[in-house]
Amino acid sequence: MYQSGELYELSIDVSDVPEGLPLVAGLTGFADAGGAVAGLNEAVLATLQSRVIASFDNDALLDYRARRPTIYFDQDHLTDYQPPRLALHLMQDELGQQFLLLAGYEPDFQWERFTAAVLELVAMFKVKTTTWVHAIPMPVPHTRPIQMTVSGNRVELIDTYSVWKPHTQVLANALHMVEYRLQEQGHPVAGFVLLVPHYLADTEYPDAAVKSLEAVSAATGLVFATDSLREEGREFAAKIDSQVENNSELARLVGTLEQRHDSYMEGNPLRSPLTDEDGELPSADEIAAELEFFLALRRHGDEDSPSH
Repeated sequence: MYQSGELYELSIDVSDVPEGLPLVAGLTGFADAGGAVAGLNEAVLATLQSRVIASFDNDALLDYRARRPTIYFDQDHLTDYQPPRLALHLMQDELGQQFLLLAGYEPDFQWERFTAAVLELVAMFKVKTTTWVHAIPMPVPHTRPIQMTVSGNRVELIDTYSVWKPHTQVLANALHMVEYRLQEQGHPVAGFVLLVPHYLADTEYPDAAVKSLEAVSAATGLVFATDSLREEGREFAAKIDSQVENNSELARLVGTLEQRHDSYMEGNPLRSPLTDEDGELPSADEIAAELEFFLALRRHGDEDSPSH
């Protein structure tokens, strides 16, 4: 059994943390399509009361050369160095309900020790349930609600929200390892995988953050304010729709995605929501090319919409 060692440092007396709180986790790194996890963490940490109760050791877990931190060069000296943070927070939702949030980067190293550390914290605070979220790109249309697949041992959530149940190997992330070990212990755990339109995977997609918060609410009963994100999502979708309407080829391709999505959701015996009867995946190249300029403008804060 791997030992957690000194991967984290507590910054609060254990007795100050109520027992039996739900744990919510979202780590950015290998896959965060549409910025779903980043959006969830930002929305929660920016709007709710929080207190760091445990901080993880960057020097033990982070590959600085692969994910270099930024520092500001102010004419002739350096300022504003903000080191990356992976931490456990004590939070309160909009109704004052307390919960724990594990947020930050996905560790580059020592996954077994990191997993052991998380399980140690789960036991230390007698965590009631663990819920985590991540998002992957899929050839699905932005004109339909974001769907999810659910893993873990909370059957009620899997039966209600998991629309795609494949038999496949996947590239794991650190929270997969945590879920696997928690499930071995019989701890209630659920992992929500958002299926985000692949042509929006590299942008900040507000609806993905909203869906992440909805998934956490469904699993925990926690309440989050999403009005601002929803308004951003409506504006974002309107601009994409404008791009589609002004290009017949793009409209045809999005229409194909819609047909395959709707056929699957209606219960037709397709192999997955992503393929047709012949098992063919639609190409993302033309969609990505048409939306590239729009997404670049979005990332740089330009509100003008180009015409075709």
